[in-house]
Amino acid sequence: MNINIDDITLASIYKRKKTDRDIFQELMPYKVKEVLLVATLYDSYTIVREGQFSDKIFGEYLQLNLYAAPRFTSVNSSEDALLTLEHRDFDLIIVMAGLDKNAAVETARSIGNLSPRIPLLLLANNNADLSYFQVEGHNLDFIDRIFVWNGNSNVFLAMIKYIEDKKNVARDTQNGNSRVILLVEDSIQYYSRYLPMLYTTIMTQTQILVQEDAKDELHKILKMRARPKVILVDTYEEAVQVINSYRRYMLCVISDVRFEREGVEDGDSGIELLKYAKNTLKYPIPVLLQSQEISNAARAKEIQAEFIDKNSESLSMDILNFLYRRLGFGNFIFKGKDGKPITEAENLQEFHDKLVDIPEEALFYHGKRNSFSTWLMARGEINMAERLRPIKTEDFESAEDLRQLCLDVFKTARFEKLKGTIVNFDPSLVDSQRLIVRIAKGSLGGKGRGIAFICNFIENIDFHKLIPDLNIRVPATAVIGALEFDKFIETNNLYEDIYSLNDYNSIRQHFLDSEFDEKIKERLLEYVKRVNKPLAVRSSGLFEDSLLQPFSGVYATYLLPNNHPDVEVRYNQLETAVKLVYSSIFTETAQAYFEAIHYKIEEEKMAVVIQEVVGQNYNNKYYPTISGVAQSYNYYPVSYMQPEDGFSVAAVGLGMYVVGGENSFRFCPKYPNINPTTIGDLLRNSQRDFYAIDLSVSEIDLVSGGEDAFVKKYRIREAENDGTLEYSASTYLMENDDLVPGIQGDGPKVIDFANILKYNYLPLSETLQILLKLFKEAMGSPVEIEYALDLDTKENGLPTFYLLQIKPLIRVEQQVDIDLDQVEEERVFMYAERGMGNGRIDTIKDVVYIDPDKFDKTKTRQMAAEISKLNQYFESTGKEYILIGPGRWGSRDPFTGIPVLWAQISKARVIVEMGLPNFPLDASLGSHFFHNVTSMNVGYFSVPHNTNSARMNMDVLKHQKLVDETGFVKHVEFEKPLTVLMNGKRRHALIYM
Repeated sequence: MNINIDDITLASIYKRKKTDRDIFQELMPYKVKEVLLVATLYDSYTIVREGQFSDKIFGEYLQLNLYAAPRFTSVNSSEDALLTLEHRDFDLIIVMAGLDKNAAVETARSIGNLSPRIPLLLLANNNADLSYFQVEGHNLDFIDRIFVWNGNSNVFLAMIKYIEDKKNVARDTQNGNSRVILLVEDSIQYYSRYLPMLYTTIMTQTQILVQEDAKDELHKILKMRARPKVILVDTYEEAVQVINSYRRYMLCVISDVRFEREGVEDGDSGIELLKYAKNTLKYPIPVLLQSQEISNAARAKEIQAEFIDKNSESLSMDILNFLYRRLGFGNFIFKGKDGKPITEAENLQEFHDKLVDIPEEALFYHGKRNSFSTWLMARGEINMAERLRPIKTEDFESAEDLRQLCLDVFKTARFEKLKGTIVNFDPSLVDSQRLIVRIAKGSLGGKGRGIAFICNFIENIDFHKLIPDLNIRVPATAVIGALEFDKFIETNNLYEDIYSLNDYNSIRQHFLDSEFDEKIKERLLEYVKRVNKPLAVRSSGLFEDSLLQPFSGVYATYLLPNNHPDVEVRYNQLETAVKLVYSSIFTETAQAYFEAIHYKIEEEKMAVVIQEVVGQNYNNKYYPTISGVAQSYNYYPVSYMQPEDGFSVAAVGLGMYVVGGENSFRFCPKYPNINPTTIGDLLRNSQRDFYAIDLSVSEIDLVSGGEDAFVKKYRIREAENDGTLEYSASTYLMENDDLVPGIQGDGPKVIDFANILKYNYLPLSETLQILLKLFKEAMGSPVEIEYALDLDTKENGLPTFYLLQIKPLIRVEQQVDIDLDQVEEERVFMYAERGMGNGRIDTIKDVVYIDPDKFDKTKTRQMAAEISKLNQYFESTGKEYILIGPGRWGSRDPFTGIPVLWAQISKARVIVEMGLPNFPLDASLGSHFFHNVTSMNVGYFSVPHNTNSARMNMDVLKHQKLVDETGFVKHVEFEKPLTVLMNGKRRHALIYM
């Protein structure tokens, strides 16, 4: 990679993919809301017709489902109009020309002089008055356009939309690909007749599409803005300018034959204009010639244009037929080679379904005429239409090839619209790695929200350009929204039982005995029919992974092989897993967490995330090549690393090995070549086991088997037999006392990812640097991500880096200064230079510690149980304590530390890891346990064995009051509270008496 990571900023590369809603919001920024109508009392009465005018205007809007009819203000004289304009703002002025046409023109002139920026239209009363205005012609340049009323109130709709379209067309084509219908007509009488009809037809067509596709009422309103724009001009030069300006957006051209060209009326203008349109536009569009002279029909045929006789008694219907037949308005009529209808489609889904089955002759018939593209364009499916436009039937060997291409375009365009979004349940989309499928409504919960954010985020950045050697994806994800949790409890009458019982086993059984409604059952069944990979069923509570109180690892996650031949068995496993995730809110661990952060359990709601597990089947073991976590802030930097450089912990197999705090490989993405430990330490602490889903077992009782029912721990040499260690391991050569990347040779294998990190087989370190930098900037706080790598190269011939989860880390609060010189040496109880936490604590008198003289690394589980009992005492008294012990706290591996759960030490306010001889200290950053510790700002400090700087005065504890003692653990109480100082920025901590 040649990109300088320091130069990458979110602002420079984040190109947010606008959703339809975003685009619709930007359309039609100019709206006519206030109209000033200037007419004499007599003319007002003529128009208003006994007060029904406003009702008629509003009725026109209501009939077309337009949501904001403009307000009309009527005045009766030029003086009143000018006075009103001084005190109020208007978007449009209409001057009515009644019997005294000269007076109306003078009024318009006065208004034009006072308010030249407000569009001004003149409305003639009837056709008989038009000759006067046509003679005046260019002398009326202060009037934007003249219309004629003829008693039809829908001309007001046309006048308003004419102004709106004229003002909005440039912006709406650019922002929303809005289409343009060009009407070239210099006859006031005819365009006053055409425009209302065109607008009514367009609005009706758009309304049909909105009803099909709109997600909610606001979406309907916004989508109405995306309708085609109608642009009216009356000279050849203006028409050419519109075609040139909007050539990419032209939907059709409707033109008169005779109109002004180069300043004079020209009988060939219309013919020449349509020829120009055909020659200029890249793809053919429907064109219509209309004339009072029937002889022009032959001329229209010569240039392959439709023709309409203006003298026709059914002129309105003729134009309507043209719009529906040639512009694709209305249903799509599939026709055979003889042009006779075979079947029709009302909407996009029907169109797609019938495209699969129609005869070959119909495919060729429509393919030659570009019918598919035209119909899709009229429906606003511009992406699809533009992909189909250039396709020629002669380019295909068979109709089936043409059919397949059309279906592929349909699928691709639809997916382009959806990727990075949350879509309602659709069985055909559940295995997509580019979107989130919502199985039930409601909040996605913390974890689901994080995954949805990642999904949207990576679709708005060109990661292929940033990281060309890896695909960046999320696993196929579906979410059961949190509303379903409430619904489940309500419909099964669980509320009293689950919130009054204190016994988790009883609560769990209540959940298992309850039923989902039929709709959720159908969707879950459809889901397992479609998805054939192992599944992770994960909790996503409202509080999980939130910025303030992340509940990391507190609730349940179940891994299912999803490989039973009977789909009903697979469905039952999935349903049971969801219910068990629901019930995990009420476990002892979760209850302790709620109490620790002073939340009520009733406030929590549970969404459920169902994800495909990343990995491949290796000899009936399913696991990813690499799993890991990475954090953007490193509290344990070495050498010339800085805390802001972050770190990552990685392992072979399922990620539970890493988040459980077992022996994994730690590295800094910015300095992947730095080995902070000796070869001896690497050999001693290398990953020896890994987790995988056991595919040889397809049916186990999840209740008795627990979260790991289908998960099995394997020796690392089995991964070597699977062929998955080639890039992850190095081999120890005893004769050279050296590690050689790869698995050649008989020496012990060390999981150090040397081929990847040092020899860059994959750009893992660069990828982590970029992602941590971008996500930190996007979230406004340090972050932790969970990831997995699949080296299988199915997509794009590249391995895939999967982002599994994102969550915020603690925010670095106000700094506390620590000055050792200010504290007398004999008062120092502990000083550490590797730690986390921030702030001052001066309320703790109790210390719980494992007696170093009695420590036995084979009895760490017993120690955890003893500490848990002592913790219950602190819970009952509400007191907090300092906890001290050897090795890693919260490790899953009992040989590297004390394997406590968070619930077992929930009242510990400060935790200290201490090193002992032959028991090296390696903090378990990256585990769920650790994330909870850090998010609650619990102090966590390390005092290695035989260090010169850090210190721990264990002898002081022997002189304190002994409150309790178990086999391995002592609880002592100081007479006065200890003072704890934590500097999160420098990572120093001091405890003194």
